[in-house]
Amino acid sequence: MKIQLLSTLKKYKKDYLKQDIFSGIIIAAVSIPISMGYAQIAGLPPAYGLYGSILPILLFAIFSTSKQFIFGVDAAPAALAGSALLSLGIVPGSEAALNYIPILALFTGLWLLFFYIIKADRIVNFISTPVMGGFISGISLTIIFMQIPKLMGSSAGSGEIIELAEHIYAAGQDFHGLSLGLGLGTLLIIRICKKWIPKFPIAILIMAAGVVSTVYFHVDAKGVALLDSVGTGLPPFFIPDFSQVDLTQAVGRGLMISLVVMAETLLAENNFAFRNGYNLNDRQEILACAAGNVASAFVGSCPVNGSISRTSMNEQYGGHSQVVSITAGITMAILLLFFTGFIGYLPIPVLTAIVISALMDVVEVHLCIRLFRLSKQDFSIFMAACISVLFLGTIYGVLIGVLLSFFAVITKSANPTRSFLGVIPGKDGYYDLIRNVHAYPIKGVVMYQFNENLFFANVKILQEDLEDAVSPDTQVVIIDARAINNIDITAADRLAELSSRLTDLGIHFYITEHTEKLNQQMRQLGVEHLIREGHVRRTILAALHDADIYAPYELDIPDSEKESVKLNLTFLPAEDEDTLEEFAWAYGDQVVEEMEHEVHHILNHIHGLKDIEEILENGLVDHLENWHSLGAFDEDELLRRIELHLDELSQALAENQPLVLQLIEKRRRILRDRVLREHPEVFDKLQKHRRKLEERLELQRASVEPQEQAPQPNQTFEKEDVPAQESDVAQDSDAAQDSDVAQDSDAAQDSDVAQDSDTAQDSDVAQDSDAAQDSDVAQDSDTAQDSDVAQDSDAAQDSDAAQDSDAAQDSDAAQDSDAAQDSDNVQKEYELDENTAEQESNLERQFLEYIRRH
Repeated sequence: MKIQLLSTLKKYKKDYLKQDIFSGIIIAAVSIPISMGYAQIAGLPPAYGLYGSILPILLFAIFSTSKQFIFGVDAAPAALAGSALLSLGIVPGSEAALNYIPILALFTGLWLLFFYIIKADRIVNFISTPVMGGFISGISLTIIFMQIPKLMGSSAGSGEIIELAEHIYAAGQDFHGLSLGLGLGTLLIIRICKKWIPKFPIAILIMAAGVVSTVYFHVDAKGVALLDSVGTGLPPFFIPDFSQVDLTQAVGRGLMISLVVMAETLLAENNFAFRNGYNLNDRQEILACAAGNVASAFVGSCPVNGSISRTSMNEQYGGHSQVVSITAGITMAILLLFFTGFIGYLPIPVLTAIVISALMDVVEVHLCIRLFRLSKQDFSIFMAACISVLFLGTIYGVLIGVLLSFFAVITKSANPTRSFLGVIPGKDGYYDLIRNVHAYPIKGVVMYQFNENLFFANVKILQEDLEDAVSPDTQVVIIDARAINNIDITAADRLAELSSRLTDLGIHFYITEHTEKLNQQMRQLGVEHLIREGHVRRTILAALHDADIYAPYELDIPDSEKESVKLNLTFLPAEDEDTLEEFAWAYGDQVVEEMEHEVHHILNHIHGLKDIEEILENGLVDHLENWHSLGAFDEDELLRRIELHLDELSQALAENQPLVLQLIEKRRRILRDRVLREHPEVFDKLQKHRRKLEERLELQRASVEPQEQAPQPNQTFEKEDVPAQESDVAQDSDAAQDSDVAQDSDAAQDSDVAQDSDTAQDSDVAQDSDAAQDSDVAQDSDTAQDSDVAQDSDAAQDSDAAQDSDAAQDSDAAQDSDAAQDSDNVQKEYELDENTAEQESNLERQFLEYIRRH
């Protein structure tokens, strides 16, 4: 593979230079205290952290394909190196430590180079986010506990959590008050500033304040420990002495550190690349890490790694390329050449507080909370990895983390998705019986789809599912194995055993739809007799024919549904049926909350009657936040919920609430008519499904919907709301001619609302004699002036009035009735004539009064 050098500088824009240089200087300044602190954790003097922030970061910048990632001395490899010293009994800061740690860095780099050669970047795919997050969090917490005694004026702790707790307790018995005050005060200031001014490099200011406290207030004379002074100059070239080291130990620990460096760096780099829209070459990133660690070894520093915290800061300051890293390395070199004098004046509690604050950002608290909310299994894996590092140490933590990764893969594969299949009358193919309400099983046939490779951990699930599905009437069992690409010997033996059992029961058994590779594996695993005996067929159709089952199939249809199937065999395609009601499928138990969110988004974009009229014309699609299409039932439910929030409309619409309600109701009737016209065969089934959904979400709706609800004139798609031309009105010509004068008082109350668009706001309004009079007046400008009708509420129930040809055949009333019955004409414009404006105003006031009362 061709190695790309300085790839992030290709097509570089001059406009980026100023911002990249500024970001690089900030990164270098922030790295000063952090690098020195992590060097101490690794068992080296603080100055070696600065040495590891020059040549390693420059070489990484040359080889890296990441535009943002910052390399340098970091928490995880420093902690692993420090724990290696403690396990070997080497005193931190001693000559042995100064020789051993660079050797660890060298072997880490060599292992990374080996991983580059063998193209091992895919290994990272086997380390899940919960495992890596728990592992890094455990290391960070361990280091924090190590550093706490230094805040009290004592030495750093060592060991695992129990030993560290004992050391903290002992330090607390004899703590130095001023040191503790400086440390806690520094930590508090840093955390507050990170909360309110995250872009401000507070660590630099704190470090300067620490130097000032020594120079002017002489805190060192009062017992506060200071860092050792560092001479000026670049780091000398270091050649390790291998004769003083157990190479077996060093090679093994180098392998462990290299795995952590590779995994953490690649995972973090890909996260930043995905978030900012650029591509990475994962394999070359391993080479860049190898170069950085080899360089660190030859300047006597510790193993180095990509820094998430400094990369996040680079992202905040708008760095565009590895010019940031080059600038940071050059800045650090200038510091070592001319400005190292301040290091000897820096109080250790201040530097310790800076390190602890940086480590607190590395602990994956947000990931832990997210996993707890979303996946209890992943949360358990995260906690197990974290706790294993705390109590057992980093070596066992890595081993347990890797084992947990494989455990997670096996656990998820052991419980795959699977389904029983059926057919839809009049349609080709085989459909999930649960997802498709029009799919029915073929009588005497069990068709089963298994969506995972078949192996020892999940074959029992397949066997139990099929055995439970078999009944005395079962004649054929067919496995749809299109998702099964591999089987192991355990699964092969179970399939042979299952075939034998079913054959003994007189049941035909088939494996179908799989690739040729699966047949080859069955031959290799010793179950080729399944192929010879005809249990393996290429397709489900071939298996059905082999069992003498041909179309048209005899379906196992419940008696209550047989009539509807006979009436119409042209059922809605399964994919169309799913789109009629997608919100419940997409959001599950959160469907009500998400619908409420969508409703408020729509309301915020409705500013006048023109927007409402657009909804009447085109529906809600143009007003949705993210969705670009909407099923009829979902749109109706959203419209219903908008009715419940009419009080939240803008002031411009508040005075026209009744008219808005009219328009919304008219749109809902359009949807209802469309479903009845296009898919009458699914109406009853989807109604039953919707009622079940309403029952399931009753508690959630009660907690989400507003307590004070506007009246609901038409409940969602009830059978009673069938349009006039398809309802009882269509059967009675006298009733169809006159919507105002019905056969009896109850019919009058419902007919006025269901058939006339102008009075569709609420069926209860027809029960109010005053509202009924005004509604009659509003329906017909000619009959509105009829004093006999307007003054006598009993006239609406009088049979003579029902037969009054003048009122019943009035041309204007007939036009309105036709418009209410014809779903193609319900989208007419609403314009208030000046002559009827006063009457309409009265009607609106009555509706508003009704809404307030109810």
